[in-house]
Amino acid sequence: MTALKRVLPRSLFGRSVLIIVTPLVVLQAIALQMFYGTHWEVVSRRLAHAVAGDVALAAAALERFSGEADREWLTREFLGRTDLALRVAPGETLQALPPDVLEGPTEAELRAALAERLRLPFRIDWSSRTDREVHIQVQLPEGILHVEAPAKRLFTGTVTVFIVWLIGSATILFAIAVLFMRNQVKPLRRLAAAAEAFGKGADPGPIKPEGATEVRQAAAAFNRMQERIRRFLAQRTEMLAGVSHDLRTPLTRMRLALAMLARRNPAEADELSALEQDVAEMERMIEGYLAFARGEAAEQAQPTDIVALLDEAAEKGRSAGAAIEVAAAGPIVLPVRVDSMRRCLTNLIDNAQRHAHRVWLAARRVTRPGGEAVEITVDDDGPGIPPDRREEVFRPFVRLGGGSGGGHIGLGLTIARDIVRAHGGEILLEDSPRGGLRARIRLPA
Repeated sequence: MTALKRVLPRSLFGRSVLIIVTPLVVLQAIALQMFYGTHWEVVSRRLAHAVAGDVALAAAALERFSGEADREWLTREFLGRTDLALRVAPGETLQALPPDVLEGPTEAELRAALAERLRLPFRIDWSSRTDREVHIQVQLPEGILHVEAPAKRLFTGTVTVFIVWLIGSATILFAIAVLFMRNQVKPLRRLAAAAEAFGKGADPGPIKPEGATEVRQAAAAFNRMQERIRRFLAQRTEMLAGVSHDLRTPLTRMRLALAMLARRNPAEADELSALEQDVAEMERMIEGYLAFARGEAAEQAQPTDIVALLDEAAEKGRSAGAAIEVAAAGPIVLPVRVDSMRRCLTNLIDNAQRHAHRVWLAARRVTRPGGEAVEITVDDDGPGIPPDRREEVFRPFVRLGGGSGGGHIGLGLTIARDIVRAHGGEILLEDSPRGGLRARIRLPA
């Protein structure tokens, strides 16, 4: 069963054509077998016996009437009445058949009929057979009787017509099935392409329902799903904007209050400064997530050089004092949301350089079983994260006890994963060959 699944077509188009054509092929094979086993066999046997009977009659007549005039008369009469050309070669004897003579059903029927009707040695010379004649040699006492039988007396044209009809009808049905199924599969392919584009962040717009009723229902459901997701994104953006407005006011009051407390209580300046830093970090996280949400809702994907984005993010990290190296053979162009992908790379680099001394960036094209992809890796030489805690750091506001994630983890990795998944890809955390942590981004090419 596994071997059969390997050779069967995987596409809906191929399987549909196979479902349509296979019963026809099986039916025609059965019809051909029935025709060959009954009609063709019966007709071939009757034609072979008729020729064998005429040959046996000619041999008996020539044995009975051995005069020259009688032979000429018999030869003329047989040619005119049976289409058999007779010629007697006095003194000749039959030669052995060549060892490589192959016989088909008609040839076997003729040999059996001659063996039944003739009481004399004979030979069918298939090596000298043409499309119009079959040569038969019969050993007479005084020599060899050469008989040239027309091929039309042994082979019927209905077989050729029947086979041509089978092949022709199968070809016509196959062509109709291919054209019909191609038109039926086109809407499904358009729906799949629209879903893939929408999953990668593009906006394909509503697709036109076409094809069969079920395909039209799927297209309509997809259009409704797009509209619901757009509405959800818009509502989320509006809600976050409202949250931002509501949170900024108390955060601002808190900063002012902390500043006034620092003036009134110089002895507690260090503790109040720590609180101010916490408030500033809260503002940065809120602004970062709001910027991501707004960009995700409005930005459209466009062809972008990933290597150029890596260089830009690395340069930004170097300006902040990080030691970053980039290894990529560019350009590698992919349709991405530029601002979102820039934010994703920046978040990963910031997370890496916060817990390590050096950061290495790389990008390359790879071929996977699911198709071609682009891999981006961010390596560091930090302490890393334990394997059982790596999935946990993608949750917002997680606090880990040790490793490169020791301390507070904000929204950086959460936003990075959301961005990558919005492009139809995935992000994984692994052990880095540099000794620390590796973040591997895989995007469909």
